[in-house]
Amino acid sequence: MHLLSAATALPGPAIGNDALAGRLGLSAEWVEMFIGTRTRHFAVDLAGGVGCLLADLCEQAAVRGLERAGLTVRDLSFVVLATATPDSLMPTTAAVVADRLGAAGIPAYQLQSGCSGAVQAFTLAEALLAQEPAGSGGGPYGLVLGGDVCAKHLDLEQDFRRMPPAQLVNYVIFGDGAGAAVVSAAPAPGSAAFHGLGNRLALPGQPPGQHVEWYGAADRDSALPPVSEDYKAVECLVPELAQRVCADLLDTLGWSASELGYLLPPQLGGLMTRRITAALRERLGVEKAVEISCVADTGNTGNALVMSQLEQLLPLLTPGARALCACVESSRWISAGFALEAS
Repeated sequence: MHLLSAATALPGPAIGNDALAGRLGLSAEWVEMFIGTRTRHFAVDLAGGVGCLLADLCEQAAVRGLERAGLTVRDLSFVVLATATPDSLMPTTAAVVADRLGAAGIPAYQLQSGCSGAVQAFTLAEALLAQEPAGSGGGPYGLVLGGDVCAKHLDLEQDFRRMPPAQLVNYVIFGDGAGAAVVSAAPAPGSAAFHGLGNRLALPGQPPGQHVEWYGAADRDSALPPVSEDYKAVECLVPELAQRVCADLLDTLGWSASELGYLLPPQLGGLMTRRITAALRERLGVEKAVEISCVADTGNTGNALVMSQLEQLLPLLTPGARALCACVESSRWISAGFALEAS
């Protein structure tokens, strides 16, 4: 499978730490020192008003991705969306976006997952492309979407000074956004080939690092927090799992660490991402690899993160350039990743 283009969409203006900390009654310096994220975008405003839906962001990213690939929606064989925060249980956000784009007569799949979801979506896309007959124009083609709108799960009217850290961290680490990638069974000028796509349950029996609840009419008054995170477990386990993903990819593909030009590490927070990259460089010997990171400017946008990294990466690639991407989903410790090689 080949990556032809990538594009993203972010809601509203960037929200800096001063504005966010002022709304939450926290110290902007604490946010900067603890998380390392400078700005993020929310699909709701800080006063609690409704902004945009995930479908809005996915549609914007999809249009940009298709334009960059020089294709139209009529060229697509399928649409796949990965998200942990759909706009509704039914209809799926994938179907809503496909309908808005005018993607008639093709399937639209939706995968419910966290930070590893985009890799899962690419894995499904690879299998779907393999089933399609080759087109005379270089296809078949598919549209892979990833995005999350996390802010809608957060209550901005709480007394944040009394909130435990496992809940408070979610108000400063996350952002909202969506991304799109156009993939093909055949290469094209400026494209990159996927290698080693995969994901797996990495730590069976390990307690979840994050819970995101879904409340219905019968339990919407539950005392459970909508979102909670074991940040200490994430900080401890994610670097180790990321190292395993990258080491396995290098070994499976027979690539030398010295040949790696770019590294797309897990995007958790600005500070932790830098620590993960430093550890990977030391343990794997990929000192020359350029880090591709976005989280310090976008916040943790879940399934949109990989798309943001790919959007940054593609213009940098020269023929033969190689990159590794690693993702870790802490909700049930799913590790995922892939390699890219420019055509």
